[in-house]
Amino acid sequence: MPNTINASFVPWFRSVAPYIHLHRGKTFVVGIAGEAIAAGKLQHLAQDLALIQSMGVKVVLVHGFRPQVNEQLMAKGHSPRYSHGMRITDEVSLDCAQEAAGQLRYEIEAAFSQGLPNTPMAGSTVRVISGNFITARPVGIVDGVDFQHSGLVRKVDTAGIMQTLDLGAMVLLSPFGFSPTGEAFNLTMEEVATSVAIDLQADKLIFVTEIPGIRIHPDKEASESNPIDTELPLAAAQKMLANLPSATQPTDSAFYLQHCVKACVAGVERSHILPFDVDGSLLLEVYVHDGIGTMVVDEKLESLREATADDVSGILQLIEPFERDGTLVKRNRTEIERDASNYTILEHDGVIFACAALYPYSEAKTAEMAALTVSPHVQGQGDGERVLKRIEHRAKAAGLDSIFVLTTRTMHWFIKRGFKQVDPDWLPEARKRKYNWDRKSQVLVKKL
Repeated sequence: MPNTINASFVPWFRSVAPYIHLHRGKTFVVGIAGEAIAAGKLQHLAQDLALIQSMGVKVVLVHGFRPQVNEQLMAKGHSPRYSHGMRITDEVSLDCAQEAAGQLRYEIEAAFSQGLPNTPMAGSTVRVISGNFITARPVGIVDGVDFQHSGLVRKVDTAGIMQTLDLGAMVLLSPFGFSPTGEAFNLTMEEVATSVAIDLQADKLIFVTEIPGIRIHPDKEASESNPIDTELPLAAAQKMLANLPSATQPTDSAFYLQHCVKACVAGVERSHILPFDVDGSLLLEVYVHDGIGTMVVDEKLESLREATADDVSGILQLIEPFERDGTLVKRNRTEIERDASNYTILEHDGVIFACAALYPYSEAKTAEMAALTVSPHVQGQGDGERVLKRIEHRAKAAGLDSIFVLTTRTMHWFIKRGFKQVDPDWLPEARKRKYNWDRKSQVLVKKL
């Protein structure tokens, strides 16, 4: 008999495999806040990034150094100065930034060079290459404030970065840029990471930060009723950002969110905000279905949307084969026309390839997800998950605590995505009265 560890390891490893395949060959830009390194998290972050790279991901690592520069300034008897959420970099601050950057690059390269037996780095070979990949320009004078040696990204050497990544190396960038005249400018990690992700059209932009993610209601205390929003569609993130005050501190909700939104608007499909105080947060976000932080995702809203009466024929055409073989309960046109607004559809070039309906039971703080269907032509490409995520977001927005499904054939698909089987007696009273005991559908619930 296999022991408990073996019995749990095998299904876990199999569940991770699709994400390994999905991300192989992709490009991730990872921005690590200097606070993470100051908190002693570098060793584990390096181990996790080395592991991610070993599974075929191309990694650009951008480090921050906010607390390290402040420490250097305080040691020299100078106080850090900020305005508009940016550091004012005078001559002393520039010297401190250069010293901090040099020390951090040394520590990061050392962390990726380790290969002691019986550690996650054993047998690893991670080449870390830095360079003058960023051209910068001065911030200048803003509202009467002279930012001196603080700068903004002018240009990213995408060709040089891609050539380095194609050699199998990890690219390491400090928040510095240089002008064509050779002048150095102090940049922010967040802007460098975002600019690089946009110019590379990276598959992911990931910030490893002081905050756990974005709260649905950032003005309230964290609690079970105020969780981290693990996925924010771009439109919802833009709306939230518009209602937040300007960010001046990294702990402000808008601080990292503004960069995630900027990246997604410019073509980076997924941007993430992760907490560095959770060990393995990078691995949990990349290789576990529900992740651990907040992901802002450009879901291409023109294709993933709520249905209208004009979509009824397309929905009927999609679900009819599954009704015929008994996978779905039969629904007539009148019923779908009546409930069209309950449906979410995924449409490509005028053809509906996936759909699902949401039926709330507000008194029980739950809702049924029904008729989740994906065309056989596109199954296995993640469209079912995209629709599921959109349904979950609709349910959260309605203030519901859970969603449930009734199924006879696809129980394992839902269990892999966080649903748990319950007894039919769990169902809200109104839904229990319509439950078909002859069909023996399994009831699965997912807490939101």
